[in-house]
Amino acid sequence: QVQLQESGPGLVKPSQTLSLTCTVSGSSISANYFWSWIRQSPGKGLEWIGYIPYSGETYYSPSLKSRTSIFRDASKNQFTLQLNSVTPEDTGVYYCARDPLGYGSRYDYWGQGTQVTVSS
Repeated sequence: QVQLQESGPGLVKPSQTLSLTCTVSGSSISANYFWSWIRQSPGKGLEWIGYIPYSGETYYSPSLKSRTSIFRDASKNQFTLQLNSVTPEDTGVYYCARDPLGYGSRYDYWGQGTQVTVSS
């Protein structure tokens, strides 16, 4: 079975950097697929943040790319999201997910999601 698990702080102060790590089991992040970060704010749809394919290249949403970095630790089968200069608008539920196609949609496996609140 494939499992993804997010970890990281639930509360981040404005202007700080959010760092979330996704730990994957049952599927090698270096072998296939596009390993993705998505978020959802209350009353909004899902927003694609970016992904790191198995090849190691990174791709980001144009609206977030100036603040976003995704990297991986293949030895731990983990990939990490860093979002700089956060504001309360970044509050939401953050998910890691596996994308089989690389189109930034239709994920076959998800983490359970983790609530992130940006507040002083």
